[in-house]
Amino acid sequence: MINLKMESEFQVTGIGEVLWDIFPEGERFGGAPANFACHAQALGTDAHVVSCVGKDQLGQQILTFLETRQINTSSISCSDQYPTGTVQIQLDSSGHPQFEICVDSAWDFIPWSGMLALLASTTDAVCYGTLSQRNQMSRDTIQRFLESLPSNCLRILDVNLRQQFYDLALIQQSLRFADVLKLSDEELPILASVFELPGSDMAVVETLMKQYDLRLIALTRGEQGAILVSDDQVSECQGVRVEVADTVGAGDAFTAAMTIGLLRDHDLEVINHHACRVAAFICSQAGAVPDLPHELQMVI
Repeated sequence: MINLKMESEFQVTGIGEVLWDIFPEGERFGGAPANFACHAQALGTDAHVVSCVGKDQLGQQILTFLETRQINTSSISCSDQYPTGTVQIQLDSSGHPQFEICVDSAWDFIPWSGMLALLASTTDAVCYGTLSQRNQMSRDTIQRFLESLPSNCLRILDVNLRQQFYDLALIQQSLRFADVLKLSDEELPILASVFELPGSDMAVVETLMKQYDLRLIALTRGEQGAILVSDDQVSECQGVRVEVADTVGAGDAFTAAMTIGLLRDHDLEVINHHACRVAAFICSQAGAVPDLPHELQMVI
């Protein structure tokens, strides 16, 4: 069991990319850390996003969108040199996305500031990934933020392997900061290959837990549900069947629900069941951050 302080409210931060997913039918809000923050806010926390947008219409639309979701945007910088990030998305027949991520976006150039140092000092949980560290400036800012967190802050690495935007050194650096690793069944064999780890999925998970002294690994498996592995417990939850609209953002919703459950010190079985239900609902809706129904907000 992971023991963290018990409070009725927590402050969580998603740090990294914030962008627009460009679907054939139009634009939708996106970016894994920002999606995480939106869902965490809906689940009862005080959520912040640390990122950078361009001084353009898309950037203003992101700020407006987040404000309507009651997300604190004071740590989002505005760049007059780089545009707001976009991702071109095509869905296959099962609703699974293929990404084409634009380079040199504003979120590649997140600046450090005293405001970020203050935010770090009051953060109870942070979610970060590898994609947002593809550029050195954002990598330096994100890692400095992680170094500035209180010792009892829960650090969740959503490894988020995309296209060519990762390497062994970056993954290793990111894991050294992490308490929790969240990855998908598509990402696990990539990590096994990068780290040259033989054996079954569970053998790879156990090796990563030991090598990086992780408290928890969350392995999401799409329609087959998820597995949560800690030092003393394994929780396996079967997937919740829904009619899939698209799967974009489902993993971020899972991570948010899991994080809130961990902060509230719930049992892994309770956490996993709720997180799978939340992720399944997101799959049934178009876009990454639809409104969560009240019953999913209040389960844990």
